[in-house]
Order: sequence, then C-alpha cells, then structure tokens
Amino acid sequence: MVNREKIVGNWLQRYTGKPLDYFGSHILLTNFNNYIDIFCKLTGAEPTEYDSNMRAVTHDDITMINFGIGSPNAALIMDLLSAIKPKACLFLGKCGGISEKTGLGDYILPLAGIRGEGTSDDYFPKEVPSLPAFMLQRAVSTALRNNNQDYWTGTIYTTNRRVWEHDERFKQLLRDTRAMGVDMETATLFTCGFYNHIPTGALLLVSDNPMTPEGVKTEASDKKITANFVETHVRIGIEAMQLIIGKRSTVRHLKYDW
Repeated sequence: MVNREKIVGNWLQRYTGKPLDYFGSHILLTNFNNYIDIFCKLTGAEPTEYDSNMRAVTHDDITMINFGIGSPNAALIMDLLSAIKPKACLFLGKCGGISEKTGLGDYILPLAGIRGEGTSDDYFPKEVPSLPAFMLQRAVSTALRNNNQDYWTGTIYTTNRRVWEHDERFKQLLRDTRAMGVDMETATLFTCGFYNHIPTGALLLVSDNPMTPEGVKTEASDKKITANFVETHVRIGIEAMQLIIGKRSTVRHLKYDW
C-alpha cells in the first residue's frame, strides 16, 4: 500500500464489498438505500446485500452506489472511483429549495456548485469553480424531456452543516448567494470529480423548502416525496446514462477531456 492507486483500489473493494471488475464504467451515485432498491426494480438487477458501508449494484455497465451523506463521503467516493476510471458519474441527490420558485418534487439541473463545505479546499484553491461536465448535464436534460419533466437550472450551495434551519443568519447567506438549492454533496462531487479526471454531473430532487419553518423536512414529508417522485428520479438517471452509452445524437458530438 505504498501508492495512491493501490490504496483507492483496495478501499473501493473494502467499502463496497465488490471486486473492481464488478463495477460498470458509468456510475450513478445516491445517498439512499431505497434508490438502490428502485434501480434493481427498474433494471432487473440482482438485489445487493445491506452489509457493506457503500451498497453497490451493477446492470448493463451502469453501477449505482450509495456512498452515504455529506461532503467528506462525497470526496471519498470520488477518490475511490479513480481506481476504475469511470467514463461518467451522475449524482441523484435531494436538496432543499432556497428560491421561492422551487416546489416539492421539482428537479434542479445544477450549472455549478458553491463550495461552502470546506472539504473541497483540500483539492483546489477557493478560486477554482465547482462545475459539472457539460456533456453529462446535456444527457440528463434530454432524459428529463423524454420523460415529460421540466426542470430548473442554477447553482447549488453545498454546506457541511446539517442542522441550520433555525439559523436566520445562515439562511440569509443562502439567499444572498442566489442559489437555487442547498445540499451537502454536489459542489464536493463536482470538484473532486474534476480533481480525479472523472466527468461528473448531478440531478437534484427538491425534497423540502427549509427556508420556512413549515417547509423543513420531516419523516412524514420525506415519505411523500419518496412515494411520489423517487422512482422517476432514478429512471431519468438510468436513461441519461443509456444515452451516453449508446452515443445518441444529443450527446455524441460533445467531447470532454478531464
């Protein structure tokens, strides 16, 4: 274990419980075990066990991984994925709506992330922007339209704070950034994907409106989001990857070199 390549290769297997040749070259990332279950339902993939730290399942060159919650875990999974050098990596996450325009169940296709989490500072100076791979976001846009779904574009503020909904000063900071949504992973994934030469994108589902007391997520409200919107979220992610794998006309003319 004397170099980075050996470490990340060993650790990806240790965290997921899967050998390196199990992974597809197109990765879907999530924070939720039920997303893994829905992926298996939609693709017919063999359900995977629950005893690994990062639950993973593969079907037709697409692997979905539940890497956990938060910016440090987001940085960790992008470092570990460098062991297999995926062709594309798409985050299917949830976020809180900041803008009054967004409602529950809306989609946000991020054009950039705001690095408020601190983790990404270990990878690049603050001046380096947190950006997704354009080709990947273009494929997601096409998959959304193919499913008759509209979406917002804009920036996502990523923070390490989990309990801030009571803090009016922090909420004013979020408003001042004019970000569309807030989460704990997107900017880190974009930045660390760039660092590891992995084309990375995201499609976020607005799961709560935490800027108002009545909009803060609860167990009951999250169950409604899951029941009404999550299966479509996963389907769009799968179809976006299939567009890239098939080199469909909407994306085949786009080139990237990360």
